[in-house]
Amino acid sequence: MVERTQCVIVGGGPAGIMLGLLLARTGVEVTVLEKHRDFRRDFRGDTVHPSTLRLLDELGLGDDFAKLPAGRLEQMRIQIGDTTLVMADFRRIPGRHKYIAMVPQWDFLDLLATAAATEPTFTLRMNCTVTDLLRDGSGRVTGVRYRDSANTVHELTAALTIGCDGRWSTVRRAAGLQGETFEVPMDVWQVRIPKGDSTYNGEVFGRFGSGQAAVTMDRGDYYQTAYLIEKGTNEARRREGITVFRSRLADLLNWTDYQVSSVQSWDEVPLLEPEMIRLRRWYDHGVLCIGDAAHTMSPVGGAGINLAVQDAVATARILHRPLRRGRVDNEDLARIQRRRTLPVKVTQNQQSNEHDMLIRPALNGTLDEHHLPAALMALRYVPPLRILTAYLGGIGLRPESAPTATRPPSHPLDPTPPLPPSTN
Repeated sequence: MVERTQCVIVGGGPAGIMLGLLLARTGVEVTVLEKHRDFRRDFRGDTVHPSTLRLLDELGLGDDFAKLPAGRLEQMRIQIGDTTLVMADFRRIPGRHKYIAMVPQWDFLDLLATAAATEPTFTLRMNCTVTDLLRDGSGRVTGVRYRDSANTVHELTAALTIGCDGRWSTVRRAAGLQGETFEVPMDVWQVRIPKGDSTYNGEVFGRFGSGQAAVTMDRGDYYQTAYLIEKGTNEARRREGITVFRSRLADLLNWTDYQVSSVQSWDEVPLLEPEMIRLRRWYDHGVLCIGDAAHTMSPVGGAGINLAVQDAVATARILHRPLRRGRVDNEDLARIQRRRTLPVKVTQNQQSNEHDMLIRPALNGTLDEHHLPAALMALRYVPPLRILTAYLGGIGLRPESAPTATRPPSHPLDPTPPLPPSTN
């Protein structure tokens, strides 16, 4: 049986669920397909940036979000040798939210999905894996083919298919969209360490030196920690044994043997192999990619989620009218890419600079606290620069305003009041 919707969104991450909620609130009939049975997965990006917190307020979800268990990260600090530098100070940025909220991503997604479920034109289907795109005789994408939990194959047609399915996007690959790849010097081991008596409170703290690098985030009773290794060295490093890793981690971050002994085996140290890609074109006839599917980010600064959410807001604002008409043209899709390219380029350039200035020399042992790069020296001696880095990291260029929340009419194709123009 062929199913129909106005817009199918592939991927139930922050971009996909946020976009589904926003489109449904403007009366668009939207179906989100998520391949997992629930949202609970370890080591997902758990940062909710100030611009996203402001967006939740605009959507009337700020109070509900505030009830979730959350930590607050107010500073990003790093230590190189015995020298400590504040990289970003969120306490002095404009707006109500002067911090990054650390919330388990599954709680954040459950909040958005619960709000979206109250909209009659919103459908979320879990445990549904998209396997291919559907096309008409002209080659235009007309929907997706997916497999449900019972291994039954379905076809879902739509005026527009949107890939929000992350760095290994099925939609991007099936659409044949090509991108530019940027070098990333590290792979990442992810690990949880009990807090104990450590004092990295309410912050992101990075430690660099002696050929090692790690970044740890305060998660209340434990530290979510990314230990960086040179790209391609995972197998060789693991052969050294878990005891060697625990010792290095303890030395680098001044943790006790008791704290690091919580890591019993390599099974507790998943590998992330970062990539950084930017599509030359985010769209083709009938299909669009946003978020990591369009611009895969380095984990540096945790900016990927924020950019993906902002992409979703811009997409809803630009496309709700064409979707209601039942036809989305390439010029509509091009508007999204044009609007969102500058923030993406600036962020990826910042990440590349941090790779070259900080991470690469830290891992090859050439980073020297006595001869710091000029940019780090500026942050050390010019405190207002820390506010600028916090603004760019926490709010970003061209933050998007939420569409006015309007309940959908009785029929999804009835006219909807126009959204107010963006204030950005």
